[in-house]
Amino acid sequence: MMSEKKLLFVLLLFGFYASAQIKGVVKDSLSGEPIPYVNIWVENETIGTTSEENGSFSLDIKEEKVLVFSALGYESKKSSSKNELILLKPKVFELKEVVVSSPKKNKTIKVNSFKKNKIKVFYGAGAEPTIIAKKIEPTDQIIKHPYLKEINFISLCQLEKAKLVLRFFEIDADGKPGDDYLGENIIIIIKKGQNLNKLNLEKYNIRIPDKGFFIAFEFLTIEENKYTFKNTQELDGKIIKKEFVYFEPVIGTTPTENQNSYQYTKGIWYKRGKFSNVDKLTAYQNKFGELAIELILTN
Repeated sequence: MMSEKKLLFVLLLFGFYASAQIKGVVKDSLSGEPIPYVNIWVENETIGTTSEENGSFSLDIKEEKVLVFSALGYESKKSSSKNELILLKPKVFELKEVVVSSPKKNKTIKVNSFKKNKIKVFYGAGAEPTIIAKKIEPTDQIIKHPYLKEINFISLCQLEKAKLVLRFFEIDADGKPGDDYLGENIIIIIKKGQNLNKLNLEKYNIRIPDKGFFIAFEFLTIEENKYTFKNTQELDGKIIKKEFVYFEPVIGTTPTENQNSYQYTKGIWYKRGKFSNVDKLTAYQNKFGELAIELILTN
């Protein structure tokens, strides 16, 4: 999958490719419109998928299971896998007291800068949908320049193009990702190869709150992101070929001593652990990995 000469490691949860056994569609309970990019999990299992743009989904399960559905702007829902039509109820957001202000834009700074050639480890979804979040905690610089103008990040993709969702979360009472901070999905198109992506966010007028927030990438297990490859394995003394599937793209990380990254899987946020078994990459060994996201901020 990757050239060993480049010493690039992709941390994925691989799964075998198999044809789906159940199909369904997710729709808005009020409008009846299909809901794309819904995070769908088999309850308490590492089996999941993402709904397509037309709201359709499929899963390789052969018996009745409880499915958990989660999407930005909708209440989470559990339903039997026998149900082919899933209706999600739009969330009613409680209005919070805010101070309305506009950016002056007379000064710009960079935060969390990285060097492209130092990025050696990448995070991705593997075969199941996931969200990986990085905590942005307030500093004097951020407090003085709280408006998010642009983010820059490194991606790696085997396909001509793939989709990724950018999301923002509040910090809850336990320090984990909480409610969505921005009420809409930002869909990013990732191109083939290893690229530096520069994403302008000025039109969203995102102000980093005083207690900080999370920036997150949601990896989509949709058909257009699917990448398959064959690999040989030894099983019971025999060399056999297996076909694997995972979903593009993957995003670069940087090593850090601080634990500030979380992963959402099976409907729960988990703290990401330290790197291990990456002896060839001493900069990452026994370190935490965080998404390499450079922030361009303005006042």
